[in-house]
Amino acid sequence: MAIREKKKLKGKHNDKERKKMDKKNDKLEKKKVLKEGKPKLTQDAEIYDDYYINLIEGRNPVLEALKSGREIDKLFVQRGQLEGSIKQIIAIARDKNILIKEVDKAKLDHMSQTKSHQGVIASAAIYKYYDIDDILERAKEKEEDPFIVILDEITDPQNLGSILRSCEGAGVHGVVIPKRRAASLTPIIGKISAGAVEYVPVAKVTNINQTINYLKEKGLWIAGADADGEVYFEKDLTGPLAVVVGSEGKGLGRLVKENCDFIIGIPMAGKISSLNAAVSCAIIIFEAKKQRARQKGSSAFQEGSIH
Repeated sequence: MAIREKKKLKGKHNDKERKKMDKKNDKLEKKKVLKEGKPKLTQDAEIYDDYYINLIEGRNPVLEALKSGREIDKLFVQRGQLEGSIKQIIAIARDKNILIKEVDKAKLDHMSQTKSHQGVIASAAIYKYYDIDDILERAKEKEEDPFIVILDEITDPQNLGSILRSCEGAGVHGVVIPKRRAASLTPIIGKISAGAVEYVPVAKVTNINQTINYLKEKGLWIAGADADGEVYFEKDLTGPLAVVVGSEGKGLGRLVKENCDFIIGIPMAGKISSLNAAVSCAIIIFEAKKQRARQKGSSAFQEGSIH
């Protein structure tokens, strides 16, 4: 609630006086907000949003960020919560000379966007977006065929976070998302992905179809996921591959679907015609992982880093 200063206004200068009062009240409101916990980075309220984009919340996301080498500016730990994984987080932060602040739970609650901070929040550099070539280079460094997931307008943060977690476990080299009409990397994504966002490069592109064409030029086959496609486990998903997953409601866009080399689907035995986008993506990419493991002569998956 804004802090208001009472004053009687008379005469022809009322409008001018009201504007002065509104300006003064806005300043008082900002001072109150800063006092309650938002960092005094600037008097410009827009900077507050930038600050909160840089927060990593929850024990596992913070731990994975520290282990991955992510640049952390400051660690906020709930007073009295110094056992279990929090103890490990503090130990790693101390080794890296990261500033650690013990604060009350109320301050963490006020800072938290996910409302599930589990007693720890880290202030970090904003999530980095990569170029398509960075993702292809990652596959080359691992001496593996490129394995990419392209998301066609996934707008639900829950789905994006879940997909990133599945991609990390399936050995996907990177994920491509569009700049518009799609979920982006935020603290909520970091929380949902259980830290996988620290390990899976994400490229943000202007045009999905142009990106698909570029990947074709680089030798990748493009498989679109759609309910009407061929049975996914009967298709060869080895070799250089990009799997395209459509939006939650509409699925693949018409032009994107036409631009795919082939379409694969998951056969359904019940009355529901399709699965959630994140679930569909997980099923398909782990089938691809299985086929790739068999091709290498390995019957077992290697243990991933996310648990």
